[in-house]
Amino acid sequence: MDEPGDFHVEEKGGAKALVLTGDWTAVDMGAANDRLAKALAGTRGVAVDVTGVNRCDTSGAYEILRAIGQSAEPGPFSATPRVNRLLELVHHATKAEPTPEHPRRSFFDLFDRMGHGVVDLAINVFDTLVFNGHLLIAVGRAVRNPRKIRWAAVMSLAERAGLDAIPIVATTTFFIGAVVGLLGANMLRQFGAQVFAVELIGIAVLREFNVLITALLLAGRSASAFAAEIGAMKMNQEIDAMRVLGVDPFDALVFPRFLALLLTIPLLVFVATVAGLVGGMVVALTVLGLEPAAFFQRLVDNVGAVHFWVGMSKAPVMAVVIAGIGCRQGLEVGGDVESLGRRVTAAVVHAIFAAILIDAVFALIYMELNI
Repeated sequence: MDEPGDFHVEEKGGAKALVLTGDWTAVDMGAANDRLAKALAGTRGVAVDVTGVNRCDTSGAYEILRAIGQSAEPGPFSATPRVNRLLELVHHATKAEPTPEHPRRSFFDLFDRMGHGVVDLAINVFDTLVFNGHLLIAVGRAVRNPRKIRWAAVMSLAERAGLDAIPIVATTTFFIGAVVGLLGANMLRQFGAQVFAVELIGIAVLREFNVLITALLLAGRSASAFAAEIGAMKMNQEIDAMRVLGVDPFDALVFPRFLALLLTIPLLVFVATVAGLVGGMVVALTVLGLEPAAFFQRLVDNVGAVHFWVGMSKAPVMAVVIAGIGCRQGLEVGGDVESLGRRVTAAVVHAIFAAILIDAVFALIYMELNI
């Protein structure tokens, strides 16, 4: 049965002592906490005995500690081990520093953030120009003396960053070509011109989707890998060790990745082109009943090779940008894991954005050239 919290005065060893009894909980202590605080206010050396307390929760422990703290000079204190542990826990909690309040942002903070953003943008542009200049020097050294190119590293990186991506590139572009063909056939059927879906598939795959899908996949796959590899080396101070040994990190790390992606992305774009056309051909066969021979004949007669070379011309630029972004973000990694995660994320986001922007710029250029 619950017993309300209470206390009384006893004589112990010739001195007065406050003996607490009952249940000192939020529900049962009632007004006993206020009476205890008044009894101990300004007292000196009054003993407090809590051994008679049956039940006690954090609210009761807090009120007991608050009452004892109001005495001018706390006296002897006794409690059971269970209640003593609870009192110690509440005491440490009350002594903890309060959670700092975040200052409210004013309207002028907006301009402050805008100013910092402009300064950071200028610094990033300057660092990018420095990186590009250093990369051009490394390329010039490689052209002047090809024997210094680390071909073993280039071939290994070409396999990991390029050739291993063939399955995912082929699968993705196959379904992209199939979706374009299906949408084109359904839309053009309303006008009785569903056979022109072949031209739609050919132009869309040859000019845009082959190189764009390849670039986006490499942005998520290779750019992140480059940033993570170089960033991990920088965290372990391996790049600093290279500089101490007289090895330029751009010659040993950046240029091989740059060359590997430059060599493999045209092959990936070609594979993406074939896979996209095959996906469109499957849809043309199943939906339109158009035989593969007739499908490719219409491509040759009405689409031609110009669109293929337009798409392939974008591949080297995509390779340079994706490899450059991944390596630059890797070199910007600091000494902690959080910095590595931020830079890897930035490498993927920047590479995807750059790939889409470059494709749009090429589309505008070729439209002005009427190609």
